[in-house]
Amino acid sequence: MPTPSNPRLPRRALHCALVSLAVFFFAGASDPASRFTDLGHQLMCICGCNQILLECNHVGCPDSDGMRNELMTAVSRGDSDSLVEQGFVQKYGPTVLAAPTAAGFDRAAWIMPFVAVILGFALVIFVIRSWKNRPTPAIAGGLHPIAGAELEKFRDQARKETDL
Repeated sequence: MPTPSNPRLPRRALHCALVSLAVFFFAGASDPASRFTDLGHQLMCICGCNQILLECNHVGCPDSDGMRNELMTAVSRGDSDSLVEQGFVQKYGPTVLAAPTAAGFDRAAWIMPFVAVILGFALVIFVIRSWKNRPTPAIAGGLHPIAGAELEKFRDQARKETDL
């Protein structure tokens, strides 16, 4: 067990801090193949097949091979993910992104499904409450529906009269 006066203790703590910092910084770094796969699944093929770029199986697709080559070139050049996406958006338009961005008007694409679900639940609750609180229907001749103890009395009488 090291003692507090041990000169190796601060040095060991410094080494541990440096190793943990290196692990933290290099944890996000990955090989080009996995970056290519990640970015390829965030982009759409523009041939009209409405498929993810790396999953486009359109026979004789005129666009997917060129787009894949551009993506591989950008990844091997070391461009950042956002720079690659921005380049594809500038060249092919915003429809090349598989998911909308979280900025500007595209935020509505993320918010509207939740708003629709909440409004749907509110509508269901409103309809159920309106059905529950509607007045009892009027019966012809000014009669009113029978309920409670009076109804039980008539049920008992019907049981006695139908008993063989």
